[in-house]
Amino acid sequence: MALRGGFARLLRGQAAPARLQRPRQAHSVALVGAPFSRGQKRRGVDHGPATVRAAGLLERLAGLGCQVYDFGDLNFTQVPNDELYNNLISYPRSVGLASQVLADAVSRAVAAGHSCVTIGGDHSLALGSVSGHARQCPHLGVIWVDAHADINTPLTTQSGNLHGQPLSFLLRELQDKVPQLPGFSWLKPCLSASDIVYIGLRDVDPAEYYILKNYDIHYFSMRDIDRLGIQKVMERTFEQLMRRRQRPIHLSFDIDAFDPSLAPATGTPVLGGLTYREGMYIAEEIHNTGMLSAVDMVEVNPLLGASQEEVNATASLAVDVIATCFGQTREGAHTAFDELPTPSSPDESDSEEQVRI
Repeated sequence: MALRGGFARLLRGQAAPARLQRPRQAHSVALVGAPFSRGQKRRGVDHGPATVRAAGLLERLAGLGCQVYDFGDLNFTQVPNDELYNNLISYPRSVGLASQVLADAVSRAVAAGHSCVTIGGDHSLALGSVSGHARQCPHLGVIWVDAHADINTPLTTQSGNLHGQPLSFLLRELQDKVPQLPGFSWLKPCLSASDIVYIGLRDVDPAEYYILKNYDIHYFSMRDIDRLGIQKVMERTFEQLMRRRQRPIHLSFDIDAFDPSLAPATGTPVLGGLTYREGMYIAEEIHNTGMLSAVDMVEVNPLLGASQEEVNATASLAVDVIATCFGQTREGAHTAFDELPTPSSPDESDSEEQVRI
């Protein structure tokens, strides 16, 4: 698996040149492209990073005062003879190897002092992004914004798609329920059930529901959001994650958390999702904690939009979420403004005004 130039520097621990900078940055942000699609069977999600970048992500972050380091995309190569595991699980070696490389990249970015934004790609990439983040921040908390729980095990999944399973591999409590997949020997569970809060669930498989209930994982379904309101949901989220100590936050955001009317260009849309206002409020409140350390934005699939307008709307929504995580607000967000300008010359005297007239 070859790495393009920016990533080669990142993995060697060398500094990369900033593509876009502002002198008064609010954040140092590393962009990590993960154009990976082997966690599911639909084509097109590997074009997600390019689509989100084309929607103006770098320019938006730079306009907020962020110092932006874009390390380009990981160049994933197909693993030969990547046979099904247990006659069901697709591309285990490809997913395992890609996740390992991504984990290394995210770990380096966080160690260098950046807030790391991973642009997917399908949600199996969270295996790598969360693992790499946890190497540097072992006490991190994860906010998983998604229509789906993505916590099936290889023994409970019906689809065989690994993008519906990443959290089962990451959770310590499930270690004895998850078999050792080929390509996954490097991966060690790094989260406990109390480290995770879900927001936006509305399509949960029976085995996933069993796991959520029996392992006491906190979640807020769309029904909970309707009942409580998004403000109370976020208050309870932070009570769960921050009640013992302040900790770095990893936000893993699947674009299908939004209602399909807002984000149609994605692989597994489910009716009744987040509104625009709810999605932005989630990102605003996470930003306001000052503890955001890493973000995943996944499952933007430009091949699944019925029109270019649908693709543009989905990509722009992804950019809005990421930008809001780094300071964009609906009250107005701009680079630092120190003082109002004053006139450069004295006002005309009355006599001068008369002469001019």
